[in-house]
Amino acid sequence: MRWSVPNSLTVLRLVAAPLVGLVFLVLPRPTADWVALILFLFASLTDYLDGWLARKWGQISRFGAMLDPIADKAMVVIALAVLLGLHGISDWTLIPITAILFREVFVSGLREFLGAKAGLLKVTSLAKWKTTVQMVAIALLFGWGLFDHYFIMQTFGMSAEIVNGILSGEIADDVGLWWKYQGLIATSYGGLILLWIAAALTLVTGWDYFRKSLPYLKDDA
Repeated sequence: MRWSVPNSLTVLRLVAAPLVGLVFLVLPRPTADWVALILFLFASLTDYLDGWLARKWGQISRFGAMLDPIADKAMVVIALAVLLGLHGISDWTLIPITAILFREVFVSGLREFLGAKAGLLKVTSLAKWKTTVQMVAIALLFGWGLFDHYFIMQTFGMSAEIVNGILSGEIADDVGLWWKYQGLIATSYGGLILLWIAAALTLVTGWDYFRKSLPYLKDDA
């Protein structure tokens, strides 16, 4: 194993994965939300950066190739579990998250069974788009938690008439309630829409991976 910069970034991403969940046990909100969002954004950046640097500097290693997908899946699985806890279980969150987790488990098991042959199945452009959409969706959903927290705290004790008056512009907005509400709407709807798109892409790419692996699953005659 070589402790190159790409490998170090991959290890840091793996370490960041459980911290996304653990911060909510040791820090109050919204500090925990901020830390979780920053950790996830850092992990998303290193997901691209470590592979790019490994190819650019000729530092591709077996250790990095082994650890990279583990770190990716750990980050996604833990982040989705945290989001279910933050936003609650509903059709809008549970169905796409279940689809994403099912695909990750299925493909991981398939890769393990194929062993060395799994490397013959190249990552497609659609799979890369799936990863990008998934990361953006999760980041927005963490942002939803932040906006939701600030909006609720600043409207606590206000009557519905006052809140509606501020949002409609009839009452002076001295605390920036309007832009927090707009952020709440944008991150919640945007995050959920992208999460469903990511789920659809997840299932399509999972089926494509399974279809391409079929020749390697046949029993020898």
